[in-house]
Amino acid sequence: MTDTKWLDERELTAWRNFLLVNTLIERQVEQQLKDDAKLSHQQYEVLSRLADAPDGELRMTALADVALTSKSGLTYQVTQLEKAGLVRRRSCAGDDRGVVASLTEEGMERVRAAAPGHAGLVRELFLDSLSDEEFDGLSKGLNALVARLADSTGHPS
Repeated sequence: MTDTKWLDERELTAWRNFLLVNTLIERQVEQQLKDDAKLSHQQYEVLSRLADAPDGELRMTALADVALTSKSGLTYQVTQLEKAGLVRRRSCAGDDRGVVASLTEEGMERVRAAAPGHAGLVRELFLDSLSDEEFDGLSKGLNALVARLADSTGHPS
């Protein structure tokens, strides 16, 4: 059995602050998207990832990877978006088991309507309180964590 290496006070404070910042930002982003576009944050991520994709469509497996959700969570969100007329699903040509999600024109309009408020809030909450030096340090640290976690989980970075 290995000995547990406990977090020291500095490490524990950083971890708790990371969790707190994540929670506080997520709550405000969730509310902004609900108010501005009647979308959850997860739904906005799905729509914005489709908006960024060639021809506004992606295979569901690829969409789950880039939208940072499980396949079952994605299926639920896409079903809700499909009911709202924001997304369509179809079988993948040449692969009967594959499913492609496509952004509808109404879905694109919803993303365009929500994007300015979303970007403004992200800037206000995540960027504006940091100096360029602080932001560069945070960005470098987050990039290192993403690379390590992507390697260990097989998730694309």
